[in-house]
Amino acid sequence: MAKVKHASDWYPLSFGESVLDALLRQGVSVPHACRAGACQSCLMRAVAGTVPEAAQAGLKDTLRAQGYFLACACRLPEGAALEVTDAEALRVPARIQSLDALSASVLRVRLVTDRPVAYRAGQYISLVREDGLTRSYSLASLPHEDALELHVRLHPEGAMSGWLARDARPGDRLQVQGPAGSCFYVPGRPEQPLLLAGTGTGLAPLYGIIRDALEAGHTGPIWLFHGARTPEGLYLTDALRSLAERHPQLRYRPGVLEGGSRDVAEGALDVLIRAECPRPVGWRAWLCGDGPLVLSLRKKLFLAGLSLKDLHVDAFLPSAPLAQRTTDAGAR
Repeated sequence: MAKVKHASDWYPLSFGESVLDALLRQGVSVPHACRAGACQSCLMRAVAGTVPEAAQAGLKDTLRAQGYFLACACRLPEGAALEVTDAEALRVPARIQSLDALSASVLRVRLVTDRPVAYRAGQYISLVREDGLTRSYSLASLPHEDALELHVRLHPEGAMSGWLARDARPGDRLQVQGPAGSCFYVPGRPEQPLLLAGTGTGLAPLYGIIRDALEAGHTGPIWLFHGARTPEGLYLTDALRSLAERHPQLRYRPGVLEGGSRDVAEGALDVLIRAECPRPVGWRAWLCGDGPLVLSLRKKLFLAGLSLKDLHVDAFLPSAPLAQRTTDAGAR
């Protein structure tokens, strides 16, 4: 039987069980969210023993070299022993600067950290509450701005989003871990057409990426498609229309599945994109939001001629799928 040591105690792992599940099952509090190796909120560090290669997939080389691994993806072979510690050294204390509604279902959260956090617009961070509750959210802000900006989708039974909407106040303290993710703008080829598409709060990273590209002097056409089921699911429409007026290379296209109007197209997101950008050969694209939708859209854009190396995807996954009643599904 494999075992893991956390703090001063050893805990057995059932056959095939991850380190995260074993510790949670036995009452150890470990920050976590998606349980799928995507959000990186369950990072831990090995202080003795061998970490399976799969548990470090997708991590920066600097983190791998220090022994960090994803607890949700760490499954030890029979008889193995691993001593671990929390990723406290990677967390930065922060306070809430402001909370304001962007729509009936989206809350803008601005955070000020005790020390600078190096990130690229479009990446995501994990928020860690004092009790260990952890959720991941994309960054809509730019690195030179004075606060980290998150767009939090509100869920009726969401643990983190409910706390932020009902109980949290400016000045409240928490911790930030990250950043992570490869959805961001890299300067170069300023004339290249860009395609950005997302649903719901998938707009948050896209909003940051677009402003980053414009500040970097991108001159090529930039298409932004934001989709929702109904017009109530759209937000930042005035700000984005104003941004497009100031930058003629930016085309903003909001769309809904039902309830379209003169200013909001009606139809599936892939159909709206195909109508405006039928052959995106040589383009760069970023797709963010609902997991199955953006993965399907990636396939369709690839078949339409967009190179996989120029397709960047941030598929939002449900948080803690084994405990749906207290989660923020697709928190980012």
